[in-house]
Amino acid sequence: MDKHFLFHLTTILTNHWHSPVTIHNYSSVSGGDINEAAIIETSRGPWFLKLNHSSYTRMFEKEFNGLHLLQSTNTLKTPAPLLYGDWQQYAFLIMEYLPKGHAGPQSVSWLAEGLAALHRNSHEQFGLEEDNYIGTLVQQNTWKSSWAAFYAENRIFPLVRQLVDMKHFGTKEIRLADALAIRLAEIFPVESPALLHGDLWGGNYIFMGNGDPAIYDPAVYYGHREMDMAMTMLFGGFDASFYQRYQEVFPLEVNWRKRVLLCQLYPLLVHAILFGGHYVRQSAGILEQYA
Repeated sequence: MDKHFLFHLTTILTNHWHSPVTIHNYSSVSGGDINEAAIIETSRGPWFLKLNHSSYTRMFEKEFNGLHLLQSTNTLKTPAPLLYGDWQQYAFLIMEYLPKGHAGPQSVSWLAEGLAALHRNSHEQFGLEEDNYIGTLVQQNTWKSSWAAFYAENRIFPLVRQLVDMKHFGTKEIRLADALAIRLAEIFPVESPALLHGDLWGGNYIFMGNGDPAIYDPAVYYGHREMDMAMTMLFGGFDASFYQRYQEVFPLEVNWRKRVLLCQLYPLLVHAILFGGHYVRQSAGILEQYA
């Protein structure tokens, strides 16, 4: 790590707390696909650092805001965001460091109960007061009065258009997306907007040392809660007891599992743009299945 950047971090942390702060150690952490990550040991305790090029400052700003929103619900534990900013070629985000532990007998139930509690936070409309990011893609959150309109206009259409521009999709997929949009209102049951994590796959939660669950790397918005549930099932799925406990606490509408693939269309379109390959074929197949 650039020693000048570490000196800058020392300066901004000192300014933040209005008292001298020193950095004792910097340990890189592996596992992230987009950002560099590290644990910085300071005189004010350990903190988690995300680092990227300065062009990513806005992405860190939106993550900072999303973490604050999740934290304000007092439901599932999230790392408290501390600071974000940029310096020379670096963009950075500093947040609370949550050490990973092991699941206890009740940990999975607590995760389900916490997610259900998060989803009970509602809004008059679907969306968010600002656009944010899912991965490195801008996530459009313009307010809509119905889930059908939101899912079509803010999720499916923008990504299908990007895939057309990339020559991965053609006129067939455009027609299928248009046909699907017409059917969305009859496919999805009416529900109030729920505050969603937005990217809740198995890599975005941990169990801490006391067995409590914690979630991070959000892509928040007020949407249909089946979106979060479908995301948990996309890459291997959570433990079966998670879905059982969620159903006991905040039952999903009938036949929700029949809509899982449709809810997974959005993250699969994201992956199709970012990674191409079989994600393009998978997304096209879902459009054809539901249109």
